[in-house]
Amino acid sequence: MSFRIEGYVIVSADGMLADASNVMPDSLKFEGDKLFFEQALDRAALIVHGRNSHEQQPNSPQRKRLIVTRKIKPLTVDPEMPNATLWNPEHASFEEACAFADVASGMVAVIGGPVVFDMFMDRYDTFWLSEAPHVRLPGGEGCFVGVPAQTPQQVLTSHGLQPDAPYLLDAAHGVTVTPWRRT
Repeated sequence: MSFRIEGYVIVSADGMLADASNVMPDSLKFEGDKLFFEQALDRAALIVHGRNSHEQQPNSPQRKRLIVTRKIKPLTVDPEMPNATLWNPEHASFEEACAFADVASGMVAVIGGPVVFDMFMDRYDTFWLSEAPHVRLPGGEGCFVGVPAQTPQQVLTSHGLQPDAPYLLDAAHGVTVTPWRRT
């Protein structure tokens, strides 16, 4: 198996990916970031996320995915989404889950939430951190385990990732995406 593992998240200025009710608010949704994210997922061989994360895009039903859950033991096909495998990491390795999903190579896009991001923190080739500097979500859900005690940038640095130059995604709102790469 040969994978390139990439993470994707957009965060508020205070490092949150969701508001206090664990919902991604419209204030954190920007057309430039949505286009960047959708194009990346269209290139992915496999998407990995928790049960509360989903990209809700036109191509979503066609994408192969692993949905991380503790509610099942053996790997199983999601009865509601035939391209989705339900995966409990306590009962099968990532490689076993990929084999079950019939994916042996390519880019794996990890799209959250915090516990799922954390599972791959030492395996990312690149983590794409989009930032909305004018949005604050007090009491929200931190993008990574350890946020807000640490910033998202501190968490990525602590796992051996270093930032490259950011790209501007939305000039009107100052939204950027920074690729954090393994050194």
